[in-house]
Amino acid sequence: MVLSTLVMRIDDTQILSRFEVRDGRPGTGLGLYAKQPIKSGAFILEYTGKKIPSVIADDSDSAYLFEIDADWTIDGPPNINPAGYINHDCFPNTESDVIDGRIIIEAIKNIAAGEELTIDYGDEYFDEFIRPHGCKCASCEKGLKSPHYKRIPR
Repeated sequence: MVLSTLVMRIDDTQILSRFEVRDGRPGTGLGLYAKQPIKSGAFILEYTGKKIPSVIADDSDSAYLFEIDADWTIDGPPNINPAGYINHDCFPNTESDVIDGRIIIEAIKNIAAGEELTIDYGDEYFDEFIRPHGCKCASCEKGLKSPHYKRIPR
């Protein structure tokens, strides 16, 4: 992944000008959509929320937990974190990285205006929340073989 050397904060006005929240595919809820083209490698958003100890996060019912490291997790529900609207896809167009304790989301493919932003939620989330009901991401619905189904769940 090519990381931005400069990580910038985006205020609400910039978020509204760059992204739109609307209904996603059936079974996925609301999604975050690009209002303008985004180039591969571009900074998208920071995943924000309440920083909580990972031992507390392990017992949380929140579906918006993002682990920073073994000690800390961000609980970022969409009402306080626009990146929380980024839905799962087994072949996503964004990727995350932790830089200085901040969760940065960047494009890993060119994203067209009107396209939904997606990210792979990872094995643990997939096994706990997605596998039991079947993956409803656009890639799986198109018939692509998810890498998550190729491995044995933990």
